[in-house]
Amino acid sequence: MRSLPRSTPEAQGLTTTALDAFVAALDSSEQEIQTVMLIRHGHVVLEAEWAPYRLADPHLLFSVSKSFTSMAVGLAVEAGLLSVDDKVISFFDEELPEKISDNLAAMRIRDLLTMTTGHTGDTIGELIRDERMTRSFLGLEVEHEPGTHFAYNSGATYLLSAILQRLTGERLFDYLKPRLFEPLGATEASWPITPEGVTPGGWGLSLNTESLARFGQFLLQQGQWQGRQLVPAEWIAAATTKQVSNANHDSLDGQQGYGYQFWRSQYGAYRADGAFGQFCLVLPDQVTVLVTTSAAAGQELLNLIWEHLPPALDGATGSGTPKPSLEISPPSGPAPAANGRTYQFERNDHNLVAVRLDAESTFTLEVAGVQQDVTCAPGGWREAECTLPGLGSRVLTSAYGDQDAVVATLRFPETPYCYTLSCRPSAEELTVEVGMNVGFGPEQVTLTAHADCDH
Repeated sequence: MRSLPRSTPEAQGLTTTALDAFVAALDSSEQEIQTVMLIRHGHVVLEAEWAPYRLADPHLLFSVSKSFTSMAVGLAVEAGLLSVDDKVISFFDEELPEKISDNLAAMRIRDLLTMTTGHTGDTIGELIRDERMTRSFLGLEVEHEPGTHFAYNSGATYLLSAILQRLTGERLFDYLKPRLFEPLGATEASWPITPEGVTPGGWGLSLNTESLARFGQFLLQQGQWQGRQLVPAEWIAAATTKQVSNANHDSLDGQQGYGYQFWRSQYGAYRADGAFGQFCLVLPDQVTVLVTTSAAAGQELLNLIWEHLPPALDGATGSGTPKPSLEISPPSGPAPAANGRTYQFERNDHNLVAVRLDAESTFTLEVAGVQQDVTCAPGGWREAECTLPGLGSRVLTSAYGDQDAVVATLRFPETPYCYTLSCRPSAEELTVEVGMNVGFGPEQVTLTAHADCDH
């Protein structure tokens, strides 16, 4: 659904040359940009995709999800289901610990929204170790008085989702579908559930680039969309205003203040912010929305944006021409040497089950109990359907030879993730160096597999 009108940059007070220079700077940077869309005065003036990524594809947005959870809380407040000053423990019974500390007792909805729960750091690592994530959160020590200490905390957003589910009788995603996603035309949206049956709230949402851009324009319009007030303007204003200081954060755009699940930014902007440069950046003073999907370092990408976008919005002409076609090319090299053997891996955290080294090498992957064989061969990107949970509907592959190694690349273009598998066989073993372009753990690990006896 392309409900946003298109316009030339010049009709919206910009220059094509400045936006071309902006795209050229993104393309030539060390940051991997996958899609970008710029809205000015409600009109799309720039949209670009780096093949094999596509603007129309849903993309995993990580913590951008939190800003949508904020909208659900605002709707629940409007409906009289809760207030931001309600105590968190008032919504739970059997999930509460036997001894309730003073700090846990004092924790409010407001503290969950502003990441000032009183925890020293993010609680998500503890939560994902236990299928009873709500109970796990409530059982953690609360080291500081709530409201006094900012610490980014995905577990706090998870608890907001659990509370909303109790109040509305619906999962967060189902609650938001008719109230936000469908009015915005985001029919491609998807959001998984946790083992205890809760929409995660703080992560997991997938949307395509234009749907996220429409969300940004909806925010810029103070919750109005096509003549309807979807979310109260007062809530949008409160959510995107600095509610607490986050000066203890480690990046410049992470120190501009935090609202209700939104980050404040330089230039009077605010943003929905997901890992690896998934941004919905709203600049109210410039009547502008910028959306990016990427596999980037967040602050480095923001630095690049601030270097080039404000001058463009001020009418600069710019210099620099983007390439005729934007693409992320597969690595190239000679055809790999293959020995026709199959190697089996012991269970590991990197989803690799087996490798068969042929002219078209086959990698057997397993995610959440689902296995898929993925073929990698020399040449351009080879596309196949992806059936692995959480990695989207497509996988693109390529391979080449590097001396004694077969180097395979696997891209999952509905996520930021790209895996490089450097496979070095010996007589009975295969050593695989697994590299990830971005991730939450080590970006390089080494696995060893044994050859099947039948070969």
